[in-house]
Amino acid sequence: MKRTALLLSLLAISVVGCSQLPGIAPAAQTMEITDATGHTITLQENPENIAIAGKAMVMVQDAIYLFAEAPERVVALESRNQSAFAFLPVVDSGVHDKDIFETNVGPEQIAAAKPDLVILKNFMAESIGEPLEQLGIPVVYLDLETPEAFYLDIAVLGQVFGNSDRADEITDYYQTRVSRVEEMVSGAVDKPRVLLLRYNADGGEVAFSVPPASWLQTNLVETAGGVPIWADLEVGNGWTVVNLEQIAAWDPEQIFLVDYAGGASEIAAGLKDNPIWTKLGAVQKDQLFAFGYDFYSWDQPDTRWILGLQWLASRIHPDLTAELDILAEVNSFYKTLYFLDQETIDSEVLPILTGDLP
Repeated sequence: MKRTALLLSLLAISVVGCSQLPGIAPAAQTMEITDATGHTITLQENPENIAIAGKAMVMVQDAIYLFAEAPERVVALESRNQSAFAFLPVVDSGVHDKDIFETNVGPEQIAAAKPDLVILKNFMAESIGEPLEQLGIPVVYLDLETPEAFYLDIAVLGQVFGNSDRADEITDYYQTRVSRVEEMVSGAVDKPRVLLLRYNADGGEVAFSVPPASWLQTNLVETAGGVPIWADLEVGNGWTVVNLEQIAAWDPEQIFLVDYAGGASEIAAGLKDNPIWTKLGAVQKDQLFAFGYDFYSWDQPDTRWILGLQWLASRIHPDLTAELDILAEVNSFYKTLYFLDQETIDSEVLPILTGDLP
């Protein structure tokens, strides 16, 4: 009877997990994550060595650094255009001590950094993700391309960092501001006909292009109370070049200019003095605006899309959004989402703000 009672007692302890037998290590705890691609991976809790790589890495990195655990856990990242090193030193003083991959790094080089998790944009699955998984390295993919996808990805990162409370806080921050903008512009009698243009001078040839109707940029214009006049244009899977004849035919009431090299303000100023562009009604009525920009442009599927939405609303419907203080929102964004104090914001963020801020 005594032996039976002892065995039952030990069994009860092992089941409830209140203790463990001396000399026996506890079983490793695991968690399952279903990411943006829809596939489920199994991870040890709280991966300690995270690598970020692949195209659009900037958007991935900025989402990851919304979590206070990121500076310690991220051990490797890739150097790309819209470089990580414009912004990351502000939120991670140890970024230069990490492994820095060359641009277009391959799976073997990533594996050499010995990460226990790699985080990529979802379209990098075939070229980088699958080979990494064949090497036994787990991969999580983020989408980020729409507000809905963004919220799902933040929840995934909450699982990765073991901090679902922070994920909920981030999502609430965004959703509260989206709802506020929607409420403000809901009373709009007229919705301006809006054109968003990306400026590009690669190869020395200037081109202006519009995004697909399904992209975040179009969604932002619609949510901010504008009518994206390019949405019915048949375009491909990316930015589509449009000529001045098409722009004139659209006859937009407002034009918003994006430049990912950070020169939208200077470019917009030049267009306002251009005899051809001054024939456009939007230019004549001083309705050509350089999109908000700090380290990156605010129109992208980056964490700053919430600043872009509020900025757009303040320009599309200034009468309905008078209580929106964009500068205050910038301060709130960096304090709440990136843990920066006001002194750092004043010295590192506010001096580089460009675009036509209200």
